[in-house]
Amino acid sequence: MAAVAQCVRGALRPRLPLLSVALRTSPRLLCAATQQKSTGQNLEEDQSQSQNEQKVETSSAEKLLAEEKAKLEEQLKDVTDKYKRALADAENVRQRSQKLVEEAKLYGIQSFCKDLLEVADILEKATESVPKEEIKDDNPHLKSLYEGLVMTEMQIQKVFKKHGLMRVDPVGAKFDPYEHEALFHTPVEGREPGTVALVSKIGYKLHGRTLRPALVGVVKDA
Repeated sequence: MAAVAQCVRGALRPRLPLLSVALRTSPRLLCAATQQKSTGQNLEEDQSQSQNEQKVETSSAEKLLAEEKAKLEEQLKDVTDKYKRALADAENVRQRSQKLVEEAKLYGIQSFCKDLLEVADILEKATESVPKEEIKDDNPHLKSLYEGLVMTEMQIQKVFKKHGLMRVDPVGAKFDPYEHEALFHTPVEGREPGTVALVSKIGYKLHGRTLRPALVGVVKDA
């Protein structure tokens, strides 16, 4: 029996150091595993915090960009409005200038026309002053003179018409203060009050604008 026990102890003795080593190294392995697990958790927490910070920074940057975009859009709108107003003002100036140029072309001769009207008035009075009964073949000089005055008057009226200058002879028309100048008012039987009864001097219009009002007598109530 003693020999058997000794054999058993001899067989177990070589394995005891290995078991002892295993027991001594297990806590280190456990600590290292715990540290690795803790380190992994810290890394995950750091990554999560970093991602959160990146999200906050991204959100702040997007907000700043949105504000800057709104400011730029407002500035663009303001500049566009100013540009449109400037274009409208320039167009108005151009149209006014064009209108002034056209009016200058049309009415630039009005002073000259006024001077010619006096000549036309003299010709008209000259032809009216010639007695019609004296215009005969046996009076050739007077007849030739009269016909020359009439032809001159007709020619000058053609020239007036060519340049937009028209006669205003308003006998029987309604009195218009923009075209007529009343010299007197008188009752006239059979005439409507407020109408022109007599024309003392013919009026003229230049391209529809009164150049010289007609001097008239106006009918009034009896």
